[in-house]
Amino acid sequence: MSDMEEDFLSDVEGDEETRQDEVGEDEKVQVCHLTLETISQGLSLLCRTGNGLGHAFVKMDLKDCGLNDITAISSFIYIRFLDLSNNQLTDLSPLASLTQLLWLKVDNNAVASFNGHPFEHLTYLQWLSMAGNRLTDMEGLVGPALEKLNLAGNGIQRLNELQDSCFANLVTLELRGNQLDTTDGINLPNLQHLYLAENSIKHLEGLEGLERLATLHLRDNQLDTLEGLSSNMKCLQYLNVRGNVLLDKKAIESLGRVSKTLKALVLSENPLMEATDYRLSVLIILPQLKRLDKDPVSPDEMTEALMRIKVTLRSISFLCMSWECNNLLVC
Repeated sequence: MSDMEEDFLSDVEGDEETRQDEVGEDEKVQVCHLTLETISQGLSLLCRTGNGLGHAFVKMDLKDCGLNDITAISSFIYIRFLDLSNNQLTDLSPLASLTQLLWLKVDNNAVASFNGHPFEHLTYLQWLSMAGNRLTDMEGLVGPALEKLNLAGNGIQRLNELQDSCFANLVTLELRGNQLDTTDGINLPNLQHLYLAENSIKHLEGLEGLERLATLHLRDNQLDTLEGLSSNMKCLQYLNVRGNVLLDKKAIESLGRVSKTLKALVLSENPLMEATDYRLSVLIILPQLKRLDKDPVSPDEMTEALMRIKVTLRSISFLCMSWECNNLLVC
């Protein structure tokens, strides 16, 4: 299956771009129904069937076939790996009979909804990519066995359907390039990697339940504060908020809630970088940080940050002692 596998997500430094093969306006696409001849040309990987008594092809490649109807696929019940990318599909209901699917790619089609709820029948599906379609919500999409889900480049506005009861095993979720304005609605305690770049997110909400989240990618949104990060996020190691509107130190004070685990932080292309003590201010909040933007934290930077922290603690201690003495004198 190596020729069907590809990098599911972006590089950790946040330099990714949505990779979608779009058809130019001047190109004419030949649209057609799926035929047995087309299917036969796309079949490969002969394997034993589930009962071990027969053999069947389990891999089907139908990308770039100009398809707008896949009704004929319904009888190929042993398919496990299916690529339908770069067609003109709007209806995926014929997939309901392919109950042994493990891997499905439907990138760059015209799917706007999950008519017929086909995914309710795909109980073994582990990998699903539907980037570059016309989805505005996720109603009807379920995946009890899904581990990786890619919905980049759609028009999704809300995440209310992302409940643990429907996606209990989801580890990686890619929602880059949609129309989200909040992070609220993600109730997935087992999620480890969340990619929300290139949306219109203004507020971090509902993140307190993401206790296993290790990667949070929020590049190119509209955040002016990181209020909403939670101390319950006990596994967060990488945070990318490049290209937002974070203005000053106050906007990033909430980073202290994840200071024990955060190892890499990307803050570039925010207004706060104009401050002369930008890196030092961040390191005082995050003394465990190993990498800030694209540069490792140097020993000299960390030494100075720790010294600043000690001075601050001494000042606080002195103020507390003065307050106690004054109270005793008054008494």
